Amino acid sequence: MSTSDNTILNFRDDNKAMSASKSPFRSIFSELSPNTGADMLRYGWTKPGILSLAQGEGSMKTPDFIADAAYKAMQDGKTFYAPVLGIPELRQELSTYYAQVFGLSIPTNRIFCTSSGTTAIHLAMTAVLDEGDEVIAVTPIWKNLLGAIEIMQAKTVQVPLDHIEGKGWTFDINKLFDAVTVNTKVILLVTPSNPTGWVMKPHEIKEVLEFARARGIWIIADEVYSRIVYEGGRSASFLDYATPEDRLFVVNSFSKAYAMTGWRLGWLVGPAGSENTIRDIALYDNMGPPTYAQFAAAAALRHGEPFIKEQVSLWKNNLDLVMDRFKSNERIIMERPEATFYAFFKVEGEPDCMSLSKRLIDDALLSLAPGCAFGKCCEGWLRMCFAVSEQRMLDALDRLEKVVKP
Repeated sequence: MSTSDNTILNFRDDNKAMSASKSPFRSIFSELSPNTGADMLRYGWTKPGILSLAQGEGSMKTPDFIADAAYKAMQDGKTFYAPVLGIPELRQELSTYYAQVFGLSIPTNRIFCTSSGTTAIHLAMTAVLDEGDEVIAVTPIWKNLLGAIEIMQAKTVQVPLDHIEGKGWTFDINKLFDAVTVNTKVILLVTPSNPTGWVMKPHEIKEVLEFARARGIWIIADEVYSRIVYEGGRSASFLDYATPEDRLFVVNSFSKAYAMTGWRLGWLVGPAGSENTIRDIALYDNMGPPTYAQFAAAAALRHGEPFIKEQVSLWKNNLDLVMDRFKSNERIIMERPEATFYAFFKVEGEPDCMSLSKRLIDDALLSLAPGCAFGKCCEGWLRMCFAVSEQRMLDALDRLEKVVKP
């Protein structure tokens, strides 16, 4: 990408100017690493007619039974302060959800409702990280998670998945273990993986749990995509194998499975005895999610299984379309993901993902996320969200082929 492109770089220049004039903000915020995915997304928004598949959300609207529950709650006056960690009805519904879908008994005093999955991540990290602590992050990984570590003034050690052409993304567990030092406080994992669609195997989860347990290391597992799998209905969870005393936080969200990205609702499952700590942090952080929206979330859990199946069926069809088109383009390298709604691919002869992302916007009005936003290992890759209508997907593939010809 040309550094002369002021649309993308203005905000960085503004930050530098502020730093040069002794910014009144904390120094950590002037030192945050660039979010290249957000940069490119904002650049795409400046173009009339842009088709954006750069963000992680589907095109189906929130189901009426969820919206109706929110409306009824508002009509019933459920618009006042609620308990910081969630209304009892929602916490109980989440406990029931784990019993019915996962076969697990998770008491409500370990389940904390949050205003977004991102908030859940920040609460978990705030609870366990001190300045200078070390976090081992398995990459590629959503940039916001790496940013959360930076805000905590902790050190990130990236351990990349391996990409083997013809096999896809694989996890070298010994590489993870070898990266651990005496300063390691947290192992951060996303399974299923955004952006690769890799899913951690049960034996890998068990081994990581045992390793961390023996060394007193925390695990923060982002399982936001646990229901977006193409075989089996759900992915394996760290909660399947953990004890209540394990140093484990599991993050989840209503955004993806229930088409509720704009509702900003998530939850956090913590170890036994963590409730008071998380409540104290949430009390000063955000006072909990909106009250009426929590009744909508309870309805999502209670009635949402058919909708999840409907969405996954659509996404699987779109994945078939993507794979068929990519097979006919010898320049595109991608293996079929096990989960999520992302095509994560690279193009032969295009090593600079920022440059290619910009050309796709300029020449085809197609906005995709550059791979370098997901870690040091992914320069040259692109992420395309296929959780859209079939017609929108076909349009996107046509636009892609304008720039990336076989």
